Parts: sequence; structure tokens; C-alpha cells
Amino acid sequence: MFHSIIAGSGHFVPEKVVTNEDLAKLMDTSDEWITERTGIKERRYFDPEKDTVANMAARASKMALERAGMKADEIDFIVFATIFPDYFFPGSGVLLQRELGLHSIPAMDIRNACSGFIYAISVADQYIKTGMYKNVLVIGAEIQSSVLTFDTAHRNMTVIFADGAGAMILKASDLTSKGILTTHIHSDGRYAELLYLKDPGSSRKVRLSKDIVDNESFKGYMDGREVFKHAVVRFPEVIQEALDAADLTIEDIDLLIPHQANLRINQFVQKRLGLADDKIYNNIMRYGNTTAASIPICFSEATGEGRINENDIICLAAFGSGFTWASALIRM
Repeated sequence: MFHSIIAGSGHFVPEKVVTNEDLAKLMDTSDEWITERTGIKERRYFDPEKDTVANMAARASKMALERAGMKADEIDFIVFATIFPDYFFPGSGVLLQRELGLHSIPAMDIRNACSGFIYAISVADQYIKTGMYKNVLVIGAEIQSSVLTFDTAHRNMTVIFADGAGAMILKASDLTSKGILTTHIHSDGRYAELLYLKDPGSSRKVRLSKDIVDNESFKGYMDGREVFKHAVVRFPEVIQEALDAADLTIEDIDLLIPHQANLRINQFVQKRLGLADDKIYNNIMRYGNTTAASIPICFSEATGEGRINENDIICLAAFGSGFTWASALIRM
């Protein structure tokens, strides 16, 4: 059986920086209000004249390929995590394939929101273990700023979400001492409507109508209290599940990279697990919540900063819409 090692990672964020002060000009909020509740200071928004989900993913992929010392035509499978593809259909995986000049290789889209990237890693890992594919490009990319509403009534969501892309290349290896040690993925659909975007949904008699627009069901909804309550339980739970499966302990983790939904959630989880500040990586302060892109952006940045080294144990963990939650444990 083959094992999946991380050959390279990369990321891309749009040039446009939007600060808390910028948002305060559009709604009743302030830098203090946003920072206290989310930890976010600024975020990036796409340029509609030049940025797409697929081409942001391509730029992140090219960085990952360069770091891996690989060429694009060595990729034999694409797994693309996003909740906001460029088109309703087809998915952005095939658009990324086109951006990279690849032909015939399969491309799969995954729509598991904030847990999407770890779900994508888990899928890619299974294909590599079976020997079906050798070099899998795993992507998390989102453009979310175009769905936000910039007024006081919707500020709870608007101040959080942003745009970006991250990439990771999983490579087949016969080394049993390195690579992905375990992945764990979960969901509980009972809470689906506590964090969701209802319309335009296919089960409506009319997908987009005046009633839908008037009722604002095409705008996202989040019950922040419930999300926080569930996240701080599921995060430690799924991290411990991964450690138990690999016969490791919290002390063995060299770096925890959690999904960047809210700095307060991550700090709560860090404290509960007893991790020192140098054992966790956060960048939500600079980028906001980029949903499926947040973990690969963190991983790529941490790699560039020298925070990830050979033989380190890296834990990825996420919780989000669905509800879904997931973890991955990696030995570098």
C-alpha cells in the first residue's frame, strides 16, 4: 500500500485589503467590535476584473508545484474544495484543469464548506493508498465577498468572510514513516440550517423569485452562538480521535492548524488542549475566514515561515456548515 506525503503547498490571496475601518464606513461597527468578537483586523477581496475561483486556485497550485519541484503535467487527479464555484455547474475543478493546461485527468469538486479541504485530503489519500493515482492536487478556494451584504443588519457575517485560495500536492510514496497518518471526517445534518445559504435552491418551485429576494433567503444565515458551542466541542474531539488512531498524544503535536473561522474559537480550543502559543498557527487576523481555503493558506504560510520542518507532526482540524468536522494528522 502506498502512503501520501506532502510534496508541496502554495497559496494566493487577492491584492485588495479591506480593513475593519473600511467596513465601519459602511455599517454600524468598529475595529474594536470586530476584533473583540472575531480577532480579524483585515481581509482580502477579489478583483472582479481579474480574479476567479479557478485562476486563484491556479496561482496557488503553481506555487505548490514550484515548491515540490514538479511540473503541472505530473498531476493525475484534482480534488477541489469550494462552496462558491465560478459556475453553478460545472465545478471549478475542471476550470482549474484548463487553467493549468492539463488534459483528460479527472477533477472532483467537494462542497463541505469549512471542512472541505480536509475532506478533500481524505479523498485524495484514499486514491493514493489504492495506487490509482500518484500525484493529487488538492485545492481549497473561495470568492465570498461578492455574496456579502454591507449593512448593519448583516454585519455578523459580513465582517468575517473573505476570499483566497490554497493548494497542496499529495504524492504517493512507499515511506511508511512519513505522510498522512490518519484522517477523520464527520457530519451531523440536524444542524444544517444553523449555518447555511438557502437560495437559489433547486427544490423551490421557482429558483429565484421576487419573494426570495424580498425575504433575503439568498443571503447567508449563521447562528453564531450555536456554531461556537458546537465547534469548541467537536474540535478537541476530532483532534483526540486522530491522535488515538496514530497512538500519539497532544504533546506530540508540533503544530496545530485549525480552520480560521473565529480566533476566539481557536484560542478556546488551544487552551482546552493545553497547547503553547508556538504550537498553533492562526492567520485569521490578516485574511478573515476563507472557508475551504483557510487551512491550505495557513499550511502554505507556515511552511514559508519555517514553522513546518521535517519529521514534525502537523494536525489539521476544521468545523463548519453541515455541521461537518474533520481532522488530519501528518508527519512531515
